[in-house]
Amino acid sequence: MIERIAKVFPWLLLAPAILPLVYVEGLLYPFVSPKTFLFRALAIVAAASFAYLALSGRQFYWERLRNKWSWIPAALLAVVYATSLIGVDFYHSFWSIYDRGDGLLTLTAAVSFFYLVLLYADKDFLRRLFSITAWVGSVVALYAFFQWLQGVSGMEFPFIEETQGSTRLGATLGNAAFLAAYLGMTFFAALAVAMDYTGRWQQALYAGAALQLLVIFLTATRGTLLALMVVGFLVAIYFAIRGDGNVRTYARGGLVAALIMAALFIGFRDSLADFPIEPVRRIASISLTDATVSSRLFVWQNVGGMALQKPLTGYGAEHIDILFNRVYDPSAIVEQWFDRSHNAYLDYFVQFGVLGLILYCTLVLSLAWAGWRLWQAGGRYGPFILLIAFVYAAQNFFVFDTVMTLWFLLALLAAALAPLEISPALARPKGGTGGLFLTGRAVAPRHVSLLAGAVVLALLYPVVVEPLRANLALADGYIYHVTDISRTVDTMTRGLALNTYADIEYGYQLYTMYTDRQQHMLEGEDRVAAYRFARDTLAKNYERYSYDARTAVYLAHVLDSAPSEEEVDEDFLREVLARATELSPKRIQPWYLRANISLKKGDRASGAARSQHYREAIEVLAEYSETVPEYAEPRYIVAGLYHVMGERAAAAEWAAEGLALYKGGGDTAQRAVKYYIGVEDWQNALRFLQDVVGEGWVEDEYDQAYDQVYDLAKLYLLTGDRERAVEIVEHLRRVSPGLVETDPVFLQALEG
Repeated sequence: MIERIAKVFPWLLLAPAILPLVYVEGLLYPFVSPKTFLFRALAIVAAASFAYLALSGRQFYWERLRNKWSWIPAALLAVVYATSLIGVDFYHSFWSIYDRGDGLLTLTAAVSFFYLVLLYADKDFLRRLFSITAWVGSVVALYAFFQWLQGVSGMEFPFIEETQGSTRLGATLGNAAFLAAYLGMTFFAALAVAMDYTGRWQQALYAGAALQLLVIFLTATRGTLLALMVVGFLVAIYFAIRGDGNVRTYARGGLVAALIMAALFIGFRDSLADFPIEPVRRIASISLTDATVSSRLFVWQNVGGMALQKPLTGYGAEHIDILFNRVYDPSAIVEQWFDRSHNAYLDYFVQFGVLGLILYCTLVLSLAWAGWRLWQAGGRYGPFILLIAFVYAAQNFFVFDTVMTLWFLLALLAAALAPLEISPALARPKGGTGGLFLTGRAVAPRHVSLLAGAVVLALLYPVVVEPLRANLALADGYIYHVTDISRTVDTMTRGLALNTYADIEYGYQLYTMYTDRQQHMLEGEDRVAAYRFARDTLAKNYERYSYDARTAVYLAHVLDSAPSEEEVDEDFLREVLARATELSPKRIQPWYLRANISLKKGDRASGAARSQHYREAIEVLAEYSETVPEYAEPRYIVAGLYHVMGERAAAAEWAAEGLALYKGGGDTAQRAVKYYIGVEDWQNALRFLQDVVGEGWVEDEYDQAYDQVYDLAKLYLLTGDRERAVEIVEHLRRVSPGLVETDPVFLQALEG
């Protein structure tokens, strides 16, 4: 049994390299959750195997732990745990959520892999690590290429998923930035290990490396693209100075060509910003006014400023969202909810303080140092390790880390340190297995070794099995949340009864289910049951996660959307709204929901009482407008209320302010459309509805918004553009038969 486990052990250490290929339909977050569960499971199985082997007399390279560079991951883990223990909520810090799969548990698993690799690896391990990573990266890139081909051609390929919520590629990682960051590292692994192959296998690896580079370009991920450009420029400089013969000539020619291309790119940057190829367009559009760039800068500046209030201890793992919610300003940022800053270095500083940031930077530098040492010692992998460290360090200024890239960083560091520290006293004996050998006697009785391994394996149940069951229950409930509410409630109740970290995720998903669909699509007892289940789950989370603005906002929205059969405790609703406003002062939802309490009373009243309630709502929204003076949306809401009350001058004044402040945004545009249609200002109504619908109707991107596209046709007719109106009507007749016939008056006007 010892020999069998010893043979399997090295493959357990390499198994995470295959996880980027894994995704499982039927789980919530199918591209993230399976990887998280398997990664944590592999760490436990590897640790159990290690405990059994070590206690059974197998010897490892223990003296490598004398290398001070090997202490860095342990020191980082210690700081991470210490800061999280005194942080906001250690429980949440430890487990994270399905959507991310990070937290202290995942970091612990990654660090455990580092030490297991360090204690086991010989020189062959680095080659095997590079080889598996290179082939897996090539397969992932091939999948992404077919995904891109599927999108541009309209063809469907078996086993190829559509892009997730975006036109940008995600492949088996489900996210363009994650994919590019991963391939940015595996690209150099493929180049490094290709030299170990010959013939067609070598050609296949070089083709895989080229494909990875192409896919990185197709993802249009600017952080990784810029990192690779800088790396390529530095490599060209090195060979232009230190290269020999043709290599030096080609390098110098490449530098000249790169400088010319850079000059042309800068000169034609404005034109390239409208280029039909998205990667070119995204790079050319980089500016302080670009929506994504301005959002990132806003987060870095404001979240970083808040983090300076606790520079030594940070806020603990998984609590970046607390700072973001405090500084969130809808007039300055597009995204509503952020739990990462999109800068790995800032993430570490916010969560773990300055010491955590220093140790993380040192960890990255240690990989570069190990690559340099290997290079100087004549190791052919050294330069590629150095380049991987540089790309990882550069791109992480623009993205947040994932378990796949972090594991590869740590495994690569351990494998790179190993050949530098192999001791002759621990040299592998003839016939030995990997980096360990049998000492001839066990250091513990057999039953003790088995018991130790079994105890570690038992962690699989609370760490993997129970969260997996909760995830499956949530996914099943989501599938039937409209067609069979009883099944949804029963299944998800069983999932919640498992008492896992999934409870907060259940609340988020139940909110979406109820407010997006159930309250509109269900009736009678089914709608009441859906409401009660969402309300009760969110109310429990509201008590448990008192720092979570998202839970408070979601609970308030669900209470505000209660069926007519349910009575809402107004005092409790106001309490929830007060907390939501305290946790995220500039977020519009709590203010609007507070105003909506008065609006609902006004809708049920008449005369002076109705007007009084409306004015109470206006006062709330006016106060919010002062809190966020650069935001157009509340001004259009107030304008609409004044219009309903018949006070057209006041309505026009507030609408004019909104028009002057408008910077885009679907919610604001929809408010504006409603107001301008009400006052029959067709030109402005058309302008804002164009922002809502865009030009996507031409390519059937708005298959769920045909009513709005139809309204667009009507506004074109009202503003005198009959040709455009006819074009839209003909399009709708093809894609949504019967819709245009629902308004015969409009059709008669169009034909007349």
